[in-house]
Amino acid sequence: MGELILVRHGETEWARDGRHTGRTDVPLTPRGEEQARALALTGRRPALVLVSPASRARRTAELAGLTGFETDERLWEWDYGAYEGRTTAEIREDRPGWYLWRDGVVDGESAERVGARVDGVLDRVRPSLDAGDVILVAHGHVLRVLTARWLGLPPENGRLFKLGTGTLSTLGTEHDEPVIDTWNLSCAGPAGRAPRNPPV
Repeated sequence: MGELILVRHGETEWARDGRHTGRTDVPLTPRGEEQARALALTGRRPALVLVSPASRARRTAELAGLTGFETDERLWEWDYGAYEGRTTAEIREDRPGWYLWRDGVVDGESAERVGARVDGVLDRVRPSLDAGDVILVAHGHVLRVLTARWLGLPPENGRLFKLGTGTLSTLGTEHDEPVIDTWNLSCAGPAGRAPRNPPV
């Protein structure tokens, strides 16, 4: 069985500033482009590559060297509704103590709805994992929910899996049970330089 390789897109201005970025199509920063190039996925021969339709995810896939990928609408980031573009600190001015994973959003998606979307993605990729690795290029929160669902956990348990921009993670199995093989690995150094031996 292949591995499920998760790629969070490179840095955007909103991600850098902690602003909730769901459906707003924000481009990569120069730093985000460096992170994407450092992923260095050129030469891999995955059985399937699925990418969020957002330009930041598609650009990350291109700069990382992935070709022949398909977009999947179910990999869009969480729809934050009225909280789109706002930081946690700004939201807490109106809702003291607010926490996305516990309290949800106004006029957007619930964690359960995001979980249902990624369950569909997992159903799609499982047959391809029999043939080799599958790569998903998407967003922080949706990939965290997907990881929870891979492990058989409720969607809100995605809160347990912090995920930085421009990172690689891998999901697999051990004794036929789902596990995390690697998590939140950065291929770019502090100045955007790739290490000598990038992970994965």
